Amino acid sequence: MSEIEILGVSALFHDSSVTYIKGNKVVAALQEERFSKIKFDERLPELSIDALRKNFDFDPKNLSALVFYDKPILKFERIIENLIYTTPKNFQFAFNSLPLWLKDKLYTESKLRKLVKGDYKIFYVPHHVSHISSSFYPSNLNRAAFIVNDGVGEWETTTIGVVDEKRINIIYSIEYPHSLGMFYSAFTYFTGFKVNSGEYKLMGLAPYGVPRYVSLIKENLIDVKEDGSYRLNLKFFDYQNGLRMCGKRMEQLFGIKIRESGEPLNEKYADIASSVQAVLEEILIKMALNLKRESKEKNLIISGGVGLNCVANSKVLEAYQPEKFFIQPASGDAGGSLGAALYVANKYYGLNIRNCQNYSFLGTEYSDEQIEESLKKLNAVYKRITFPQIVASEEIVKKKVVGWFQGKMEYGPRALGNRSILGDPTDPEMQKIMNLKIKFRESFRPLAPAVLEDKFDLVFKKGYPTFYMLTVCEIKDEFKNTDEMIKHDFKILRKSITHFPSVVHSDFTSRVQLVSKESNPLFYSLINNFYHKTGCPMVINTSFNVRGQPIVESPEDAFKTFIETDMDILVIGNLILKKEEQVRKKGDFKIEKRND
Repeated sequence: MSEIEILGVSALFHDSSVTYIKGNKVVAALQEERFSKIKFDERLPELSIDALRKNFDFDPKNLSALVFYDKPILKFERIIENLIYTTPKNFQFAFNSLPLWLKDKLYTESKLRKLVKGDYKIFYVPHHVSHISSSFYPSNLNRAAFIVNDGVGEWETTTIGVVDEKRINIIYSIEYPHSLGMFYSAFTYFTGFKVNSGEYKLMGLAPYGVPRYVSLIKENLIDVKEDGSYRLNLKFFDYQNGLRMCGKRMEQLFGIKIRESGEPLNEKYADIASSVQAVLEEILIKMALNLKRESKEKNLIISGGVGLNCVANSKVLEAYQPEKFFIQPASGDAGGSLGAALYVANKYYGLNIRNCQNYSFLGTEYSDEQIEESLKKLNAVYKRITFPQIVASEEIVKKKVVGWFQGKMEYGPRALGNRSILGDPTDPEMQKIMNLKIKFRESFRPLAPAVLEDKFDLVFKKGYPTFYMLTVCEIKDEFKNTDEMIKHDFKILRKSITHFPSVVHSDFTSRVQLVSKESNPLFYSLINNFYHKTGCPMVINTSFNVRGQPIVESPEDAFKTFIETDMDILVIGNLILKKEEQVRKKGDFKIEKRND
């Protein structure tokens, strides 16, 4: 009997992705944006499926099941009820959205069968079940309490409960239009960032502010109960009408206009960001403590888009104090394809697939021969090297910015050491260089450190570090140059408040990625070599892309980004490229720097 083959699909809303399971193995998980070059691409994952064919021997004729990550009919039901409830304010939204549903989204099955031709079953897994499954099955836990928060699935926006190998028991759920994800996104919009992609900017801005508006928010915008349940005052939110997240009432409440993208930030926006983050954390902590009381479970898993808020995750873990925990690295909708596929694989086919995250290295990879062929076509100048990790670490010691392209591409929004830009975290200029001259993004944005797992305790206080940059940890006191956190100073990147100015935020925390010999041997060796030369057990690790572009997928993507930015070195496979030796120059390639 041939092996069971399953294709999970997340698409048509945002962050399209596919997951391919064969037998008891997750063979690949790919995001459409990496191939289309459209960040958070929501379209059907045609290019990802092509990549499965080319790189992973995927043949639709052998497919047993195709699994979609939510139930479109239920989602359409919510859309219609919402339109009825908000008429006539939502006329423009209805005019824009209904044709999309009537033309495309209601016909998901026919479109999937047209895209993937074969004789297979189609399953539709509820949105939050996909999220729960995306964190449960990879966690290698037999039983755990779970927290799911996002913008909205079919109806649910918050779900907490207990999951084991047999069933999902829900303690409570909250339905649209009341939503923590929408609440946070409304303030992402208010502070001038893009909804569904700029939420991490709001989180990054929060430490620069003072949470002076917490009472104002709780008295006017959101009613928070002791069990973590909540209700929004919908008079202040406009997202039900579809055209904007909030409007004049919110401006009047805070006494400031909605910030336009690109306008300068000021203290008030920072204070609003700080206050919103504080309210979010308070709600999640109450939710977690209630969940622990009700479930008495010792383990915890987290998923859904809000699960990418690494500061809030840390507060939740500190409150819950789980024995073991797991947060899905692709917590947003991209993780839906993995969760949906795993749910059907385990529940329907009995495949018992567990502990399958593979440190999120589930994407495409390129041989040295393929890399060299691609670089030749681009007229790149390169040299072969024997130990790329040693060469790269030595360049970082020299204060060079190094593009690092190795092995399998990461699944999820973080670069974890295979599609990364690396630098020296002790260099006070490195954050400015990387943010402004390479990433072309806001100067206040923090960079993350990739830290040797066995040396973590040398630099950071105890916390809940992960291999996926999903929590924050505080730097030890001996590495602080001051006792005072920096507030209302957006030139923080020019101030060395710690010994590691490029990776420690204004509140003395870092979004830590652990690296072990098991998780990523080559990257571990690079950092370890840097440690032996400098005494610093970590390097800067930021994603290999520019603002508004997805992380690079191919050698061609990597070379073009290398040329069009101020990166000094590119180490790709067993090849090294130096900027000053290149005949191709900035401007040769068009890489659009979009707002993200």
